[in-house]
Amino acid sequence: MIPRNRPVINERDIAKQAGVPIATWRRQVAPGLRKHVPALFDSRVLIYDQAQVQAHLSGRPIPELPSQPHPDDLLDDEEAAALLGVTPNTVRAYATQGYLPAGTTVYSLRLWTRRSIQERLDAPSRQGQGGGRPTGKSGPTKAHPYEGDPRLHIAADALTTSPGTPRTHLAAALAAQHGSSTRTWERLLTQAARRTPAQ
Repeated sequence: MIPRNRPVINERDIAKQAGVPIATWRRQVAPGLRKHVPALFDSRVLIYDQAQVQAHLSGRPIPELPSQPHPDDLLDDEEAAALLGVTPNTVRAYATQGYLPAGTTVYSLRLWTRRSIQERLDAPSRQGQGGGRPTGKSGPTKAHPYEGDPRLHIAADALTTSPGTPRTHLAAALAAQHGSSTRTWERLLTQAARRTPAQ
């Protein structure tokens, strides 16, 4: 997580600012930095809080990061997935399909604000960033109760890739992987099957 409004830096830019080749910097300086300044994400892309890096390199006490969550914090797919109760792959799929904002890229990592993830969590049945169902589409007048639910795509993919698997088994597997109840996934599979043309 990148706390709101906190400048960040990666190791290549730290070495560049120091005027040292990145290979030399990683051999001579990186071990000490990594020991005292934690990376902001559990990722192959190492990103650090810039103020913490500067404090460490100048021998000053390392400042603490904010401990309270804020809507403008930036989360990676792992952190967003933990909040939504889905997998990181599903978070990326949501962004591709428009069920989450595209997010922002920081040093090749795709990130989302905590606010956008919370809005998705609060309004799982509506595509895009808004909340709730569109006016006039609730109750018995709505033709498909899960219309616009991103889980329909997951259900349809499961039906396509596992055509011989009993629907109850698919529902149990999807519930374990993505959250929600087995019964919910059975309904989603049923609706997805109705929307998918027969082969």
